[in-house]
Order: sequence, then structure tokens, then C-alpha cells
Amino acid sequence: MGVSDDCDGVGSLLSSRRWGGGFKSLTRRKQVDSANDKKGPQLAKELSVPYLVAIGVGSTIGAGVYILVGTVAREHTGPALTISFLIAGIAAALSAFCYAELSSRCPSAGSAYHYSYICAGEGLAWLVGWALLLEYTLSGAAVARGISPNLGFLFGGENNLPAFLGRQYIPGLDITVDPFAAVLVFIVTGLLSVGIKESTLAQAIVTTANVCVLLFVIIAGTYLGFKSGWVGYELPTGYFPFGVDGMLAGSATVFFSYIGFDTVASTAEEVKNPKRDLPLGIGASLSICCALYMLVSVVIVGLVPYHAMDPDTPISTAFASHGMNWASYVITVGAVTALCSTLMGSLLPQPRILMAMARDGLLPSFFSDVNERTQVPIKSTVVTGIGAAILAFFMDVSELAGMVSVGTLVAFTMVAISVLILRYVPPDEVPLPPSLQESIDSFALRCGESSKERNRKYLVGSSKDGTQALLDQVDISVEIPLIAKHLHIGNYVMNENKRRKIAGWTIMLTCIGEFLLAYSASSLGFPSFLRYSLCGVGGVLILSGLVVLTCIDQDDARHSFGHTGGFICPFVPLLPIACILINVYLLVNLGAATWARVSVWLVIGVVVYLFYGRTHSSLRDAVYVPVAQADEICRGSANYVS
Repeated sequence: MGVSDDCDGVGSLLSSRRWGGGFKSLTRRKQVDSANDKKGPQLAKELSVPYLVAIGVGSTIGAGVYILVGTVAREHTGPALTISFLIAGIAAALSAFCYAELSSRCPSAGSAYHYSYICAGEGLAWLVGWALLLEYTLSGAAVARGISPNLGFLFGGENNLPAFLGRQYIPGLDITVDPFAAVLVFIVTGLLSVGIKESTLAQAIVTTANVCVLLFVIIAGTYLGFKSGWVGYELPTGYFPFGVDGMLAGSATVFFSYIGFDTVASTAEEVKNPKRDLPLGIGASLSICCALYMLVSVVIVGLVPYHAMDPDTPISTAFASHGMNWASYVITVGAVTALCSTLMGSLLPQPRILMAMARDGLLPSFFSDVNERTQVPIKSTVVTGIGAAILAFFMDVSELAGMVSVGTLVAFTMVAISVLILRYVPPDEVPLPPSLQESIDSFALRCGESSKERNRKYLVGSSKDGTQALLDQVDISVEIPLIAKHLHIGNYVMNENKRRKIAGWTIMLTCIGEFLLAYSASSLGFPSFLRYSLCGVGGVLILSGLVVLTCIDQDDARHSFGHTGGFICPFVPLLPIACILINVYLLVNLGAATWARVSVWLVIGVVVYLFYGRTHSSLRDAVYVPVAQADEICRGSANYVS
């Protein structure tokens, strides 16, 4: 294809621009494969579907399921706990569909941070990455501190634990330290530093043990249920003692038990066949978790009436009430293995996010180093382990548990928004390094000269009157097809720009409507008129946005964006819009205290970005050119160098 063909219809549109500092730096967007262009050792491509399922299931099923069933059944759902798990699983599946498409299209380390940088821009990507760093650090520390109390059940109480396993109180500092939790974090850190395949194999073994315990609960519980007549379901209050509202409240609570499948997406750069394996890994792990949760809840609420459940040890006490006291030891082992597997899943993604942010220049390059022998980001892994170990040793992070959910919900929200952006307004410009400025100028000059030559060749007449008279006699579409072609392309470009502008504004207004609806629906203290007015405005914006996005065409560039041929998210725009609404609602309901703590961390992140990330970004001096010309410019530059 010649230069003339490449310039057809775009010769006058070719322009380059630099997005330096200031507000515009927040909207800088990177290429899909920009991270893979880095020199030096790369992450090892060792993972296949079984490994991804082990990571997903191990990171998702924590010890919470051994407690959650009792708390939620007693306070919210009653026997309808199974339906609550099903609804929560469907809600989590909406995010999983979005992750599946983006991870197969953009298979690089960084997960939601990476997708946000490509689709939404540097500013939002930084906030997502910064929030995820907080989530994984706190999550790892909280999980590590939860292991000692569970081990205490095996020794007849936490006070009977050996000294090296138990927590120690320091009177002078008035704190309780947990040396064993810190040691566990260091052990897992060392395991993650050995290699992705080795650490995933260890996680698979621990996860298998946990799943076997859950299968024991399901099988043995089913036997006891049929033997005793399922007394938990024979209640005068019926299947919905707290009504549908209670069941939905239970769904919002158990939704957080599905957090963890997104860990699979963070390993995208280490997957052998990401287009196929990542969607399968995400979908299979979420399906297995949902099935196990539902089956366990069916059994437990049937063995014991919901109002008689022990809120702390519901499964163990349910078996004990039927004479199987020894089952508590098996269940405790399951809880410990679940915590160990979740600890691995909490510490696995953060080094890769640190590495991705450092590759993009937003953090020091220290974090981007990949060990040549083990092919893992050892420096980032060690820093992550040290941070989590310090928190696990000194702090009672249970009070900060709500902050863990913020990072995940923000990431889920941005991933859904990124799907809408990818489908309707994908990036139409790509950044090229400033070293290609000469090639860009040369290509623009050739396009300009080619356009002038065509104008001279097909100019009809020399005077205004003569030209008009002759044109009046000629059917341009028949006699001068090239001119008609350019007129058609020009009209197409104008219509396409109009469509993109409508789609962009619609997506933004829809997100605003979802926030208004979620916030007003949760603000019970608002005056009724104000609350219902905001709900109405939010609902109108959401429905209008859904109608507009359904009626207008999706961008043709979506077919060639990123790595094509992978998983495609269904029911767009309905599915991403529903996903955003659910996650925004959960974010709003985290509470003022949680948001006050998170705000401190986010403010620190803004300061770090303004004083370091913004000025060290790899896109600071990048030159943005239209997508249609990027490949030609790069080929021209390669030919020039050769």
C-alpha cells in the first residue's frame, strides 16, 4: 500500500501533539502493548487454565465462608441464604465478564490499572492502582493475623497456643503483636519470589485441601440433613423470615466473599494463551466458588434453625448439634488452609501492579525490575512482603477491613466503564516516542504533497464560473469517482466524530446518574422530596443513557482494538451499566468512617502523583498521532534506520 492510499481522507487530519504536564496529563492514554515494549527480562509465561483456576478459587474462598453463613442467616436472610449467594454471584459475574474481555484484549500486568490507563487516562489509572495497593497490603496483613486465632481451636483455645504461634502483649507500648503472622507473610513472600509456577503449585495444593473440607461439609451435612429431616427448613416463619429486603441485604453482605477472582487478571502477562485461558480461568473460578457457597449454605441452614446458629462457628456447632464434635477439627483445618491460600492470593497481585506502574514511569524504576533467573518482580515482591509483615506484626487491621473493599469496588467500576469506552469511544490516537518526531513530520509532509497532487490532477477548469458551469453538467459520483470518494470519507469522518462525541457524553452522564441514584437511595436521612428527586434524576439519566447507547452504533475500531479474537462481553451496554450501578451502590454504603480513612490514602496518592508520577510518566514527551497512521510511521522509521 502506498503513501497515497494511506493518506486517503486523512491527509488533512494527520496531526501530532504532545501532552505535557498540567491538567491534560490526567487524560494521557497508553497503548495496549506499551508495557511489553520494555527491554530486559520479562515475566515467565508458565500459567494455563488449571493454574488460573487454582489462583482464582484460592484467592476467593477465605475463612469468611466458615463464619459468614451464620452471621448473614441470623441477621438478614434465614433459610434464603442460598438465594443471597446466588444473587451476589450473578452480580460478581457482571464484573467477571468485563474482566474477561479486557484481560484477553490487553493481556499485561496491572489488571484494572492497566485497563484504566488504556481506556480512561493516566489520572484515573493512578487512583485505581493506588487504591489497589492499599487493598492488597491491608488484605494480606488482615488474613495473616487471622491465622493464629483459628489455630487456637486446634489447641483448645488461643491461650493454649505455643508461644511461637500466639500473639504477645507488650505492656509498655500497649499493643498486641503477632510474630507468627509476620513470619507467615515472609514465608509466602519467599515462595512468590521463587517463581510463578512454583508458588501457584503450592497455592493449588493448599486450595485443594480447603475445597476437600468444604466437600466434606456438603456431603456429611447432606447425610445428617436427610437423617434429621432438615429441621432448619421446617419453620413457621417460612423461607423468607426477613422478607425480600433481608435477602437482598444479605446479598450485599456476601458479595464481598466473591472478591478474589480479579487476581487472575493480574497474572495476564504470565499466561501462555491469554486470549483463551484468562476468560476460562476467571469464569471457572467464579463458578466453582458460587457453587460451593450455595451448597454449603443449603446444608448448614437446613441442619440448624437460622435463629439458633452460632455467629462465630456456625458450621462446627451445626455438626456438634448432631453429635459430630470431631468435625470441628476438620473444619478448623479447612479455615486455616483457606486463610493461607488467601494470603498467597493477596500478596501475588501487588508486585505486578507496582511493576506496571513503574514501567509507566509513575513509580521509581526500582519496582519494575524482573529477576532474570526466576522471572518474577522480586524487588516489588520483597517490598510488598515487608509492608504486609510490618502491618501484620504491629497493627490490629480488623478495624481497617472496610478499606480493603474500596480498592476492589473502584477497580470493578473502572473496568466496567472501560468496556463502555472500548466499545463506543476507543482511543483514536496512540502515543509514539519523541524519537519518531522526524518520521511523523516526514509522513505528514508526504501526505500533504500527495493531496496537492490529486487536487492539481482533478481540478476542473480554472475560473470560478467555468468550474461551476462544468460541474453543473457532471455527475461527480460517476465521472470523478476519486473526488466522490473523498467527499464520502469527509462526511464519514464528520459523522463518526459526532457519534463519538454523543457516546462519550452519554457514558459520562450515565455514570453521574448511577452515582446520584445509588447515593440518594442510600441516604435515608435526606428529606423525602430531595431524596426522591435525586433518585428520579439519576434514574432518568441511566435509562436515557441505556437507550442512547443501545441505539447508536458501537465503534468499528473495537474489532481491531488490542488482541483480537478473544472473549467478547455480552449484552453491552446493559451489562456494564448494571455492573457500575451495583459497585457504586456498594461503594456508597461502605460508611463515612471507611471513606474518611481511605481519603487520607488517596490524598497521599494525589501528592505522590503530582510531585513524581506526573513528571516522570513515560508519556510525558510522547507524540500522539491518529491510530490509522501509527503503523505506517513506525514502518517508515524502521526502514529509515535500516
